Amino acid sequence: MPVGLVDIVREFLLAHRLLRRLFERQRSGELRFEDVQMLAGDSEASVLFRLKERCHALFRADAVGDDLPRVALFDLAVGSLFHEAMKLRENLYQLEVYAPKVEAARRAAEPGSEGFFEEFTRMLAVSRERLAEAFAETETLLEQTRRQFRALLRTHRSNGLVVRYLLENRELAGAVLGETLDAFLTEVNGNSVAAYALAARSYLESGYFEEARGMLAEALARDPARADLRRASAYADGLSAYLRGRYDDALRDLERWADAPSACEDAAFRELALSAVTRLAKLSEDAGQAGLGERAAALATRLAPRD
Repeated sequence: MPVGLVDIVREFLLAHRLLRRLFERQRSGELRFEDVQMLAGDSEASVLFRLKERCHALFRADAVGDDLPRVALFDLAVGSLFHEAMKLRENLYQLEVYAPKVEAARRAAEPGSEGFFEEFTRMLAVSRERLAEAFAETETLLEQTRRQFRALLRTHRSNGLVVRYLLENRELAGAVLGETLDAFLTEVNGNSVAAYALAARSYLESGYFEEARGMLAEALARDPARADLRRASAYADGLSAYLRGRYDDALRDLERWADAPSACEDAAFRELALSAVTRLAKLSEDAGQAGLGERAAALATRLAPRD
């Protein structure tokens, strides 16, 4: 599972939004060279440069087996998009930055240099034609790349970090995907609940318990009968309350989690919960809350690994 894929998703969503804005400004006659500088260039300041470099670094190193055709097509599409955008940038520079300088030089030129400036006029006319062609080709390539992006997401639908990022940026993702994010997630994951559960699991593994609670609430709103989601929600509630110093709530929720069937089968989750309730027992004892401390100690005993 490529760990850098979420960076590529982020850069493509940003590049798509910037390009659509450029097309709109070009059609309204408001486009300026400065508008394309952060989009296309030969440094990390350019979003398309970053996207191209990240695709080359990740996909050309990791693509194997059945994934190869999909990632190779996306990598190729991104590379083509970058180079076409660079053509657009160069021709726009010629017309907006260079042409006024040529005109100023023409007005100040000595007689007899007309032929020299006629050549520049021809060059600028070619730049205008090429700029129009570059816009048309870039727009076509963007749509083709967007389709490959959808295929890429389908291929890596089990990447929790990617699903998290899409859900965190659902409006932008929906605009790029061409449909609501829930509709897309239903298409690629079978149902949107599976996607929310995947994102919640990723948050839990990263220690973002409040964010996990939000995703689990979304999942349970769509499928309230899922026992595994209620169990995970109790775990997230408990650890979130613990980190906020609400020890009564934390112990209640972690007891509820531990009482659920199969709750303690995940060793990583059990270990973290054990660490929390063990410390909670000590804190309760120090605070003179004997009853809470006894409950916490009893839960710690239940969570301790058996030899």
